[in-house]
Amino acid sequence: MNRQELRDIIRGLIVVTVTPFDDDLKLDLDAMARDVEYWVDSGLVKGKAVLKVASVMGELTSMTEAEWPQVVKTAVETANGRVPVISCVHGKDTLRTIEDAKIAQDLGAVGLQIVPPFENLPTQDDIVRYYEAISNAIEIGVMIYHAHWMPHSRIEIETFKRMAGLEHIVAIKWNSPADVPYESMKELVGDFNIFDNSNQPGRCYKNGGQGFLDHLAPAYPQHELELLELFEAGKFDEGQAAWDKVAAPTGEFNRTVLANSGGAARLKKAAMAIMGRPVGSMRPPSQPLNDEEMGKLREVLIGLGWPVPESTLA
Repeated sequence: MNRQELRDIIRGLIVVTVTPFDDDLKLDLDAMARDVEYWVDSGLVKGKAVLKVASVMGELTSMTEAEWPQVVKTAVETANGRVPVISCVHGKDTLRTIEDAKIAQDLGAVGLQIVPPFENLPTQDDIVRYYEAISNAIEIGVMIYHAHWMPHSRIEIETFKRMAGLEHIVAIKWNSPADVPYESMKELVGDFNIFDNSNQPGRCYKNGGQGFLDHLAPAYPQHELELLELFEAGKFDEGQAAWDKVAAPTGEFNRTVLANSGGAARLKKAAMAIMGRPVGSMRPPSQPLNDEEMGKLREVLIGLGWPVPESTLA
């Protein structure tokens, strides 16, 4: 696909999926297929959403080299073209990233989320060379993960601009450093699709962005699909207020439970279980929420007006 075709596909609500595990912490691909079917039936479809699998939230770093392609394959085959699927590559050098990119491409993913190769201590020139080599090696799209808080992962605005001509580098997961104005994204929206990753989707759309990373869409897709409609209708402040109504209390709750155990997917997996779609716990050393924490999260979700099934209230 060419650059514009990829930009037309990779837009809207980027749903960061979790990876289901069974009681023995083995991949539960049947559960993954059921969830993808549920998400599509709930309206997470092409033109509105993209499923991002095998990311940090999806426990990529906890999976083996044989496991993550199975997750991509299951998602792609179940989606069957109804919703685009992108995969992730993190922390690898150019050659291994290209190898993984080609695996994901062959499995039917339409894109990849790729962070700079921070373990290689890259310069800004190294970062350009890295993404250029990937772009030249594949036919699918790349969303750059600007994880500037990680060592050697910061990308300067001018560096982004140098990548505007790379055919398959089509999107940026946007979160600006403290010394870079958020509105700097205006300099990039003509060449890249910009997706908010800082709890400011309204601000992103107001500045010409094309989407946002979800908060809890896998647990309750309808809420963030409603937000998407507001943002795309130009109701930026109304949409942001609706985002904050959920993100503020659930984010505060998450900060309290992180004191007991870390893990990016703990909140999302717990919310899915409460909403009737259990997907197991994260792999160790992360621990699942305890009964008291689960009870508090239920109260938060009920207080937000979410349709928590009676079967999970006990």
